[in-house]
Amino acid sequence: MSIQRHNVGKRLSEIVVHGNTVYLAGEVPDDGNKDITGQTEEVLAKIDALLAKVGSDKTKILSAQIFLTCMGDFAGMNVAWEKWVVAGHTPARATIEARLANPSFKVEIMCVAAL
Repeated sequence: MSIQRHNVGKRLSEIVVHGNTVYLAGEVPDDGNKDITGQTEEVLAKIDALLAKVGSDKTKILSAQIFLTCMGDFAGMNVAWEKWVVAGHTPARATIEARLANPSFKVEIMCVAAL
């Protein structure tokens, strides 16, 4: 099976497709000044666009790993997540507290999806 890489950079590819599986790199917000809900909405919009680029969508997400800088933001993140996720198509998910590369980021989300 071939491996397709999209948005290839020096350190990572933003999208990797192998067979019928799509792997997304961790996505972060562009605006670190927004609150957790706003940052999560930005990240989820990026995920939508990246999946669409390779012919997939959020209903095909198999798993998601969500990294929060503070578990106190869990409820605010879920406000955006629950508006975005499609009922009956929720992925396996883990939420982890972690320091992120940019201190202004409150959330990073990494996904695996089917085509």
